[in-house]
Amino acid sequence: MSRINFDTLLEAGSHFGHLKRKWNPAMAPYIFMERNGIHIIDLHKTAAKVNEAAEALKQIAKSGKRILFVATKKQAKQVVAEKAASVNMPYVIERWPGGMLTNFPTIRKAVKKMATIDKLTSDGTYSNLSKREILQISRQRAKLEKNLGSIADLSRLPSALFVVDVLKENIAVREANRLGIPVFAIVDTNSDPNNIDFVIPANDDATKSIEVILDACCAAIQEGLEERKAEKVDMEAAGEGAPKGTRKKGASKARVEKAEEVEETPAATEEA
Repeated sequence: MSRINFDTLLEAGSHFGHLKRKWNPAMAPYIFMERNGIHIIDLHKTAAKVNEAAEALKQIAKSGKRILFVATKKQAKQVVAEKAASVNMPYVIERWPGGMLTNFPTIRKAVKKMATIDKLTSDGTYSNLSKREILQISRQRAKLEKNLGSIADLSRLPSALFVVDVLKENIAVREANRLGIPVFAIVDTNSDPNNIDFVIPANDDATKSIEVILDACCAAIQEGLEERKAEKVDMEAAGEGAPKGTRKKGASKARVEKAEEVEETPAATEEA
């Protein structure tokens, strides 16, 4: 199934690479030609790679796993935030907190701190504090929200990373590589594709280029989520039609699995 075509990528300017003198030789297989000192990316290969990445992302979403989107460069931030939020996936668009993956429990503590501050607000504790204390806590909450608000519901390590500009987000890529988390990325001609599991060769500076690629990938993720939802409905319907004893056993198994999942969450974070 083709999710993106040559013309869409061409109109978005996805074929414009960097200056020849800035290139990374490892990107040679994806370069079509050089024009006026600028490398031109082979969009036929880009389209094929987008389709390949989109299918893999769809399967991850279908299995109920989370994909973390990362883009801290100005021209990508807003697009990534919108697209990731549209499929209810976590994202990082401010500063990559060092150790976010390799030291995940610490990041979770910071996220829980936000919840604690919110609790203080709701239970009336705020009214017993001085104006200065309230101001300090409010500033701390705002800072945490800015940097970690978009990953507040990420209770365990993501199953995949989607990165825009691997050169800028090299720390995130290194952390994912170290933990064996697959990396999907838009890779320009000045970057090294060797540590990326799903390379999408394309212009990573033009907002339009980033947008059309994310559109295709997020549409695939949405499909995966919808298929998962449909399968759940079918399973529930099958459960209702089953004999009484079978239903009870199935429900009991579901509860056990849920309990195990809850127990696994802290363990998963400790391993990080």
